[in-house]
Amino acid sequence: MRPEKPDIVSDLSDKLKQSPYVLVTDYQHMKVADFSELRNRLAPAGAEMHVVKNNFLKRAMADSGFPDIGDQLVGQTAVVTGEKDVAPVAKIFKTFAAEFKIAALKLGFVDRTVLSIADLETLADLPPREILQAQFLGLLLSPATKLVRLLNEPASALARLLNAKAQKEAKPAEAST
Repeated sequence: MRPEKPDIVSDLSDKLKQSPYVLVTDYQHMKVADFSELRNRLAPAGAEMHVVKNNFLKRAMADSGFPDIGDQLVGQTAVVTGEKDVAPVAKIFKTFAAEFKIAALKLGFVDRTVLSIADLETLADLPPREILQAQFLGLLLSPATKLVRLLNEPASALARLLNAKAQKEAKPAEAST
């Protein structure tokens, strides 16, 4: 092995260890401009895309504790890693693949668990993290809101009853004057 190869594998292994997700894509038939466009779209999502040799990726994944998926690493391979959430990155890939008919995802990993293409498409269809958090918070607050309304209802009903009685008594007094 040439002296620079262990360094390449070591650097790739470090990237894989630091990233909460790893997406593997096939970039065959992709032009340089298309590849640059995809990288530019991934950058705001905090993701990086690197072209790697399959043998280097197999070694780096083995060093990083990933499951063995060597039989699926064929063709021209690029690896996407990042520091943020995987859902926006999967959405970018889905949109890009639909527009350009290239750069299809082969497989993915989240916390070292293998995800199928169907799992990645499901992730791509999820709303953004902030919206999911807001929906979850609304779900958690819903029972508390209902309880407060239920506890408040007898007092509100009494207040409405007293208000109606006061208005009814005020009308005859106004009519006699």
